[in-house]
Amino acid sequence: MFRKLLLFFLAPALACCEPDAAMKDDAAPAEKPKVPEGAEVITLGAGCFWCIEAAYRQLDGVYSATSGYMGGTVANPTYEQICSKTTGHAEVVQVVFDPKKVTAERVLAWFWDLHDPTTLNRQGNDEGPQYRSAIFYHSDAQKTLAEASKKAAQANFDKPIVTEITAAATFYPAEKYHQNYYEQNKSKNPYCKYVIEPKLKKLKLKH
Repeated sequence: MFRKLLLFFLAPALACCEPDAAMKDDAAPAEKPKVPEGAEVITLGAGCFWCIEAAYRQLDGVYSATSGYMGGTVANPTYEQICSKTTGHAEVVQVVFDPKKVTAERVLAWFWDLHDPTTLNRQGNDEGPQYRSAIFYHSDAQKTLAEASKKAAQANFDKPIVTEITAAATFYPAEKYHQNYYEQNKSKNPYCKYVIEPKLKKLKLKH
């Protein structure tokens, strides 16, 4: 009984963005997201990509939210390479959305609510440059909007926001087992319950 209680209290502290070994069987990269005519694309890094993807998949007006890697120096990186902290990539989610249904401002508003943008290269127990807070813009208009959004968001945080705002580079979709991870593993991986679920509750989303 004591061991069960100990594990219950330790689980939040130990939970990290690490997939179950059994999931790694489907290690081929996912397909790049399709971009319908008139859609916009923005790429966001806010810690573990499972968290971001789980939220944006529920935002009305979003066509797709695909977990992947961006901002590094190695072509076609694997998850294991990303975890080595030597490739320069960030874990990101590429969000494809219909600007007629949801504005880029709204997309960015969720971004600031989904994570702590004041911690450098860290979100909770997830630590390393791959977990950095980042907005990769796909147009000059997005860059201007991101900078304005960052400035406005600062009023909600006591510490300085460290989010980098950078031009989008090549997007490499993560392995298939990372896609829609929360829905497929929320009853299996404690990280889903102790880290992702509270973020979804905060945004009043299905969890």
